Amino acid sequence: MQKIYPNAESALEGLLFDGMTIAAGGFGLCGIPERLIDAIVASGVKDLVIASNNAGIDNEGLGKLLRTKQVKKMISSYVGENKEFERQFLAGELEVEFTPQGTLAERMRAGGAGIPGFYTKTGYGTQVAEGKEIKEFDGEEFVLERGIRADLSIVKGWKADETGNLMFRKTARNFNLPAATCGRVCVAEVEEIVPAGALDADCIHLPSIYVKRLINGSPYEKKIEFRTVREREPA
Repeated sequence: MQKIYPNAESALEGLLFDGMTIAAGGFGLCGIPERLIDAIVASGVKDLVIASNNAGIDNEGLGKLLRTKQVKKMISSYVGENKEFERQFLAGELEVEFTPQGTLAERMRAGGAGIPGFYTKTGYGTQVAEGKEIKEFDGEEFVLERGIRADLSIVKGWKADETGNLMFRKTARNFNLPAATCGRVCVAEVEEIVPAGALDADCIHLPSIYVKRLINGSPYEKKIEFRTVREREPA
């Protein structure tokens, strides 16, 4: 199977449709599939349900899809640093399903493993648990959370071989790994593609069986969400 595509647009061809659910990797602006997000923006697909730790920042990352009003619902853990996200939510223009960070990662992992639901103590007694089944185990209460199955997974890797085996770089491994497994189709963008067999098998984070399409998105510009600097001391 030919997995390598020349660009994000061709890699997403035939996969996008209105109202679809997308699982997106990354955390803030770290490890986000920038090229694929830009291609989704350009496609004009709308009414998207996106499961991601957050929605980027204003006009960066998934924030671009918020600006163009292509997102109907976010399943997220953290929504800070994005004024447009806040505005749309408070105005009733965007549906938000808040999910604790670890629970969100586990919901993706569970979906990828074929597990329809699991019980967790996280969120019990809070608004997170409202409307969900509660079950007692060993005298403690737990909340039922559903696994996430997406129509499409978009992830950012560091290195890949020609067959689609992926390595993630440091903290970019966070949500990319579980997000990649829970989509019916996973499209990955990476910084480098090497020949098959060039990656140490023990260092592969995501086996090629999960990756259906692959692009080399380089070069990338390192983006920082916000800077904290001190005033220069007088000489």
